[in-house]
Parts: sequence; C-alpha cells; structure tokens
Amino acid sequence: MKKFGLFYGASTVKTAAMAQKIKEAFGNLDIDLVPVEQAWEKEFEKYDHLIVGTATWFDGELPSYWDEMLPELRSLDLKGKTVAIFGLGDQVNYPENFVDGIGLLAETFEVAGATIVGLTSPDGYTYSHSRALRDGSLLGLAIDDDSQPEKTEERIKNWVAQLKKEGFSAK
Repeated sequence: MKKFGLFYGASTVKTAAMAQKIKEAFGNLDIDLVPVEQAWEKEFEKYDHLIVGTATWFDGELPSYWDEMLPELRSLDLKGKTVAIFGLGDQVNYPENFVDGIGLLAETFEVAGATIVGLTSPDGYTYSHSRALRDGSLLGLAIDDDSQPEKTEERIKNWVAQLKKEGFSAK
C-alpha cells in the first residue's frame, strides 16, 4: 500500500492551516501530517509520495526549520518517490522573490532523486521573479493568502485534483 506524508512547518500558522486544508481536500486518502520541525531526515524515505509545504521568508529564504534540514535532505535516496510542493508567498510586497521556497525545496528534493509533480501555471499572479518558475511553470502550488485569499480554496481544490491524476491516490 502506498504511503503519503505531508510535511509542513507547524510553527508558521498559515502554512499549517494550508497543510490541513490540503489534507482535507484529499478526502478519505490516508495522509500522515508531519510537522517538519519534528521530522527526522530518514522519515522522508518511508513515504512513497510526499507533499511538502513552506513559506518564503524575507528576501527569498526558507524558514529555519527547512533551511537547517536541506543538507541532510540532499543526501537521502528518494529515487522512485514523488514530491508535490506548496508554498506561501506575497506577490504584492515581495514580487522579486515570490514563493522562492518552492524552488529551493524542488532543487533539494531533485538532488535526492525525487520526481517533482504538481506543477502549476503562473497565470493569475503578478510578480517580477521567482525561483519556483521553471520552463514556464511553477514547481508547485503558489498560495498568496495575503493578496488573493479569495482564490486559495479553488487553487487547493484544483491542485489536489491534479495530484490525484498524477498518482496521489489510494489506487
């Protein structure tokens, strides 16, 4: 049976709230919610499919709980595993590094051998630069609950439906 883990920053209230909304959007799929602050590096290897979430802080940085874990994550063997990333950002106040955290996590998980899924369109966002943008797609779900809170629920719903088509299902 496939195992699903959703890793998120519990100390960032909005990220934790979005992780809960994403889990709920999957319905009855058995997904373990794992606060990354309490996760051990090897814990990532026990899941077939991972969903990871982060905020982007300051000038495009990861919160300390993710940043401190990056060296260990790069050394893991995540070949054959899929990773979907969601990130929170503010395109109005931080347009030069909008959801950079998504890009930083994608780079890290790719180095560990994982396949990144759940890419989304940058349409509907206004920003000048993002490390999350590659080949015309965002490397995950960008959530701007500061400037576009009215779009959050629909974006999550559509992303979860997409992930189900990309293998995040009990089948």
